[in-house]
Amino acid sequence: MIDPSSIEALKQTIDIVDVIGNYLELKKAGANYKCNCPFHGEKTPSFNVSPAKQIYHCFGCGVGGDAIKFVMEYEKLSYPEAIEKLASMYNFSLRYTQGQGDYSETRRILEMIQQWYSANLDREESARNYLKERGITQASVEAFGIGYVPSGQEVINFLRSRSIPLPRAEEAGIIAKGERGEYYARLNRRITFPIFSPAGGLVGFGGRTLGDHPAKYINSPQTRLFNKSRLLYGYHRAKEQIYRQKELIVCEGYLDVIMLHQAGFTTAVATLGTALTAEHLPLLRKGEPRILLAYDGDSAGIAAALKAARLLSAHGFDGSVVLFPGGQDPADMVRQGDLKGLADLLKHGTPLIPFVLERIASIHDLSDPRAKERAFAEMRSYLESLSPIVRESVLPQAASILGVSSGLFRQSPEGRRPPSERFAERKEDPAWQAILRTLLEREELIDETVDLITPEMAGQYRSAYEALLRGEREDPYLVRLTLDEAIRPLEEAEFRRTLCAQMERFYRRRLQELTRDTALPYDRKSYLIRKIKTDILPRLRKGEPVPYASDIPL
Repeated sequence: MIDPSSIEALKQTIDIVDVIGNYLELKKAGANYKCNCPFHGEKTPSFNVSPAKQIYHCFGCGVGGDAIKFVMEYEKLSYPEAIEKLASMYNFSLRYTQGQGDYSETRRILEMIQQWYSANLDREESARNYLKERGITQASVEAFGIGYVPSGQEVINFLRSRSIPLPRAEEAGIIAKGERGEYYARLNRRITFPIFSPAGGLVGFGGRTLGDHPAKYINSPQTRLFNKSRLLYGYHRAKEQIYRQKELIVCEGYLDVIMLHQAGFTTAVATLGTALTAEHLPLLRKGEPRILLAYDGDSAGIAAALKAARLLSAHGFDGSVVLFPGGQDPADMVRQGDLKGLADLLKHGTPLIPFVLERIASIHDLSDPRAKERAFAEMRSYLESLSPIVRESVLPQAASILGVSSGLFRQSPEGRRPPSERFAERKEDPAWQAILRTLLEREELIDETVDLITPEMAGQYRSAYEALLRGEREDPYLVRLTLDEAIRPLEEAEFRRTLCAQMERFYRRRLQELTRDTALPYDRKSYLIRKIKTDILPRLRKGEPVPYASDIPL
């Protein structure tokens, strides 16, 4: 049990704006902060956070409370779990009247294993030589806590020698359980990089292989402390300079961050093996820095930069993009001693919006009228994600890049109103929006879904669903869906329930249509009605996804 006086001390330590700002993108509104409520879908912000009263309240759905209540509701945690989550975020040591709490034990295991990893580096010559070849100094090794993990069996032996229960180590993400129930180390024979929360608490590890393992880098799995979509490597060391310099450099890897800091570029951070996502935005927003995307100039780096630039500019961030030429990265330039060239590159990046516009144009053959038309549609879709004032100011540039009149962007296609107005008037289906958003986030579910849902069954979302199946993630509606933070991806079980509900709606409509259909032969109609009534609908009501019945006409 957590000591009540310890809970009160934690409450005095935390700030509700900082806590909620780790989850949501808050914007100043007078003495308070506002954003769209995460607990009900809305377009106009009605979720208010008061730093003076240390409470939040939504005037739309009525939810409210303090920082602990918010973490409980948002993370779906019990009261003690929320307390321990906050303590971990703030690196605060709780006191317990009996035993130890889950987060306290997890943190103890992580810190113990980190000390062991760090000590191992001194005994592993190949790891030290690799770091030396990459130009990393001993001071940086110590500052960033770089270590080495030997064989998996040695990890298990170490845990047992310290009397650490293996299930606890599994919860901390150090080991995992195989198909036959045996434990194995998630990291073995790798250089290790400890990963910290923004407040400086150890939450997980990254590992770089020294051999020919196909996975060059591996991160800790998702745990109650570790969520790679909300973390930025090096942020806990960079945040003071980020606030001071009003600048944040986002790069692609651990070594880039370490080498940039080593060279004096101390606002550098990196994503953890994942693209920049909307979940990173609250952390990026802190201190209102200018964001500088420093990515490799290969096709993967360009694609990542384009996605990040679209996301950031659509959410009102200021910044620029730097693509490193010749297969180099920031770490290479630091190792070669070209600090002046690196500084010049970082200083003269392409602003976010022009970068997106130029990249859209570059991936289409503008000499082909049809391709130019597609580029125009994609560019207009992107412009509609910007604020009205910003959009108006960059229209001439967009028109110049495509070689068209800027007035063309203001015209309604084929005499219709602009897509933004059509979207506003179209009655949206939250269930289908959630299905599409989930498929965008979890591509592994697409193969399963395509056997259950045909494009015709998607109704008004048919074109977006077809674009998703074709892998056309730049479809205007899918882009809009990706950027809408009010639409959240579903957990797998909820996703399947939602699919079943949508399928049930479809088959009920088909049942009504079949009943009224006078063109079908009687025997055929009876068979189809009976199949829907006695087979398909009962299974769907039980939550069993039913593969599309191809003999039922659409």
